[in-house]
Amino acid sequence: MKKDNRKPLTKKLQMELDALAAMPESEIDTSEMPEITNWSEGVRSALFRPIKKPLSLRIDADIIDWFQKQGTGYQTRMNTALREYVKQHQGHA
Repeated sequence: MKKDNRKPLTKKLQMELDALAAMPESEIDTSEMPEITNWSEGVRSALFRPIKKPLSLRIDADIIDWFQKQGTGYQTRMNTALREYVKQHQGHA
């Protein structure tokens, strides 16, 4: 598991966030942030964490060996490879 190396929020910033959270949306000035209507160039943030589901899956031993030889994080790399495959083949079904 990765270490959480985020810095704690300052008291001032935490107070600002708490004040915003307590404020009705109608009172929050978003005039300097135009609404985004085109997400085609959107990039998945490092903060995005999709739900993981445990699954029993039979994968050829040579494929597993290759990913494991790349070092720690082989399951993440396998997931990334599968995600790239899905991205390239969306709309082809």
